[in-house]
Amino acid sequence: MTNVAAEALVGDAAAAASPTGRRSPKPPIATWRKRERRIGLLAVLPAVLVVAAVMLYPIGFALWLSLNKTNGIKYEFRGLRNYTDLLTDPLLWQVVSNNIKFLISVPLVITAALCTSVLLFEKIRGWRYFRVIFFLPSVLSTAVVGLLFRSLFGYNGVVNSAVVAAGGQPIEFFTEANLAITVIVMALVWSGFGYQSLLLLSGLTAIDPAVFEAAMLDGAGWWKRIWYITLPNIRRTIGFVFIINVLYTFTSLFGFVFVMTAGGPGYDTTTVDYLIYLKAFGGASIGSGAALAVMLFILVGALTFAQNKVFRIGDDD
Repeated sequence: MTNVAAEALVGDAAAAASPTGRRSPKPPIATWRKRERRIGLLAVLPAVLVVAAVMLYPIGFALWLSLNKTNGIKYEFRGLRNYTDLLTDPLLWQVVSNNIKFLISVPLVITAALCTSVLLFEKIRGWRYFRVIFFLPSVLSTAVVGLLFRSLFGYNGVVNSAVVAAGGQPIEFFTEANLAITVIVMALVWSGFGYQSLLLLSGLTAIDPAVFEAAMLDGAGWWKRIWYITLPNIRRTIGFVFIINVLYTFTSLFGFVFVMTAGGPGYDTTTVDYLIYLKAFGGASIGSGAALAVMLFILVGALTFAQNKVFRIGDDD
């Protein structure tokens, strides 16, 4: 029995059971979506409970540490003084401004990823091999990528060798703040655009091919198809990629900074996550480091909420 026949029999049975002999109306689409959301929440509930159980203790302990002055052995309760001391420390605002400078990597990596994903979607010659090659940098750890770029841009590295061969003088990339930030941004873009390309490519493959075919029949060129079909249909995917890149810039630059510049020169390339390391483990001020980690957690949550509202990631089309 086909599905159509089965649905007809079910509909007839429902009509016969109705007092008026009419078929009962189908639930509205909104009701079905609510049911799907409930089923999805129930499906992930066990995993959420496990993750919550594993994370609640570390989060609670970090909050407790942030209210104390401690070296890990002795504890002196200070209340909110760790937070007030951080907020009045000029170093914190310098470090936050450094993170804001690193945000230049976000549009760069998204642009590179978008161009790459579109070319892969168009299936240019050798696209299968390029897909693997572009993803390879994402497999490497941040420490490996940092060492690679430090060796490339070091005083006796490949880049300076090319500069000397061209008749120039070697450049101290890691002793000047702007140059050091530029090298780290290049490392961020190179190591991240492949993974972002696959995310955007997954959004492109979800578009109905009939839409592109209809546009081509109507005479729409390649640029018009990109602007009026491709970009609007992957708006949510681009928003998601934008969010994870912004969060990455605030929470995951430690490996690059630690390996390439150690926060120098001075504190000109120190990021918030690296400052947490310096305070908690470099200066034996664990309470201050924990307070800064809590503040970073709040900042990341606020950024995520704001970006979700901007891109409307949670809304239905």
